Amino acid sequence: MVTSIKETGQRENAWLIRTGSPVWAKSGRRAVLCATLLGFSLAVTGCRTVGPGTISRDRFDYTSAISDSWKRQMLLNLVKLRYSDAPVFLDVSSIITQYSLETSVNARASWNEFFPADSQALGVTGRYVDRPTITYSPLTGEQFTRNLLTPIPPGAIFSLVQAGWPIDRIFVVCVQSVNGIDNRAGTMALSREADPDFYRLISALRRLQQSGGVGMRVERREDKLATIMFFEHPSDERAREDMATVRQLLGLATDANEFALVYGRLSKSPGELAVLSRSILEILMEMSTHVDVPQTDLDEGRVLPVLAKSAGAVPEVASVIQVRCSEDKPTDAYVSVKYRDHWFWIDDRDPRSKGMLTFLMILFSLTETGGPAGTPLVTIPAG
Repeated sequence: MVTSIKETGQRENAWLIRTGSPVWAKSGRRAVLCATLLGFSLAVTGCRTVGPGTISRDRFDYTSAISDSWKRQMLLNLVKLRYSDAPVFLDVSSIITQYSLETSVNARASWNEFFPADSQALGVTGRYVDRPTITYSPLTGEQFTRNLLTPIPPGAIFSLVQAGWPIDRIFVVCVQSVNGIDNRAGTMALSREADPDFYRLISALRRLQQSGGVGMRVERREDKLATIMFFEHPSDERAREDMATVRQLLGLATDANEFALVYGRLSKSPGELAVLSRSILEILMEMSTHVDVPQTDLDEGRVLPVLAKSAGAVPEVASVIQVRCSEDKPTDAYVSVKYRDHWFWIDDRDPRSKGMLTFLMILFSLTETGGPAGTPLVTIPAG
């Protein structure tokens, strides 16, 4: 099994300056003096370290390169899932860069008191070497696979809501059903339209969130940590209507403002809020249904069709991400990848899709990479 891949690169810049002349100066002593002064200045310059000056440049360059490659890897795996291909994730586990700067100076002079044919020569050589060592680690293992397949805990979903992420977007992406109200499923294994009440529910919850009417806390109940969702007192008539709509759709008790979050499709009592959440892999597969594909691939059976968007869906919520497809490389793309001789990309003028790709990357980063084995040891010479 491949556990890591190391990539090394070396960049060398060398320079050579030589000057020579049969009559370079009238006095040989003057030539030796000039060569000595020049050699001393170059030696002093060569003794100055190159390390501190590279920190600012390398940190931002490598950060940008890793960020761009991460976005392209996530987009590529969405496209591969759309074509029923296996996703593969590769992590950059370490970056080690070594620099060296070498200079040397040589001078030679000779003269004859009896003959006017003096000769002098001066040579300068230098070499600058940049040797980056980058280690890649495939994300594999039992723990990583288990985390991909494990549904996200309802408490973690509402923690994202508490952090300010739009609750309607989170429910569309991360939740399969709430108290029996089903979300849309576009994959072939579980293909169905969303319950019309689902979009009414998340729209009302979104307005309550914007007004500060929804919150959560974690407390200990019967020696267990429980996540509690609560409703604040409505501040206006619209908030009261939305709260009444949420209670009626979810079948919650009208005389209670706090509800325990549990995992499941149906609640056992009016004091519970049952959330059937999705796993990371289910989320990625669901998001892959929003990838546009060439019509020829559909006609030839290279890719399966997906369920159309529900008629009652709110466009701002249902179209969580749009991955476009074209034969030519896009000119204004936020991120683009080439797959099966076509370009798949997200428009840079589509903030909704850009934000959703970032959200998927954050969710995926919460998945443990699993194994106890550390990264390979790399020995870098100090001299």
